Amino acid sequence: MIIIPAIDIKDGKCVRLLQGNMDKATVFSDDPVAVAVRWESKGAELIHIVDLDGSVEGGPRNREVIEKILKSIDIPIQLGGGIRDLATIDQYISMGVSRVILGTVALEAPDLVIEACQRYPGKIVVGIDAKDGRVAVRGWTEVTGKKAVDAAREMEGLGVAAFVFTDIRRDGMQTGLNIESTEKLARSVTVPVIASGGVNTIRDIEELQEIEECGIEGVIVGKALYAKSLRLEDAIGLTVKSPFFSRREDNPDDKGA
Repeated sequence: MIIIPAIDIKDGKCVRLLQGNMDKATVFSDDPVAVAVRWESKGAELIHIVDLDGSVEGGPRNREVIEKILKSIDIPIQLGGGIRDLATIDQYISMGVSRVILGTVALEAPDLVIEACQRYPGKIVVGIDAKDGRVAVRGWTEVTGKKAVDAAREMEGLGVAAFVFTDIRRDGMQTGLNIESTEKLARSVTVPVIASGGVNTIRDIEELQEIEECGIEGVIVGKALYAKSLRLEDAIGLTVKSPFFSRREDNPDDKGA
C-alpha cells in the first residue's frame, strides 16, 4: 500500500476544499510545483493531482501548471479533473502523466473507457466519488442515484487499472477514512482500490492497513499533510516501497527541455 500526497489545483494555486465545495477553498500555496517537489523530497512514490477548475468546467484548465510539475519531478503523477474525451487523455499521456483518472465520463460513456484502456493499458483509473453511498459527478456538484458499489462492479471489466474511492462527506474534513465503505467496495471488485477522503492522523493509515489484503493499493492524503496533523515521511515509514511507482518514464521533452 502506498501513500499518495494530493495536490488540488484551483486558479493555478494549491488548495484544499471542504467536502468538494469550490466556495470553501483554502489556499496552501501559490506554487503547486514547489509543493510537488517537496512531496517528492519526503519520499512520495506517486502524486495525485486534480484540476479542480477542469472538473467543474468539463475540460483542462490548469494544464500549464501540470506540465511544469511534470518537468520538475521524477516520480509519476496520476491526474484527474475535466478529462472527458480521448483527445485530452492523449494529450496528458503524451505530456508524461502516468495515470489518468476518469470520473464523470466513466459513468456516462463506458465505451470511451474501454477505448482508453485498450490504447493505454495500465494507465486508466476510474474515480468513484460518493456521498451517502451514491455516486457524484461533475466535480461533485451532482449526486446520481447509482450506488458506488454498483458503479464499480459495472466498470471492473472494462480494463481499468484501479478505482479511486472518495467519501465526499469526509473529504477535507480530517474525520478519518470511511473504512467500512472502502472495504465493502474493495471486496466487491477485483480491481485494486485507492482510498481517499478524511485521513487525519497516522492511526487512519494503520486502520487502512488492517484491510489492505482486500485489495487496497494505496491511500490519498491531502488536508492532513497541509494542516500538519500527519507527516508524509511517517506515513510512508509504515509501508513497503513499491517498485511500480518508483520512477516515471520521461518523454524526450520533459525535464531539462
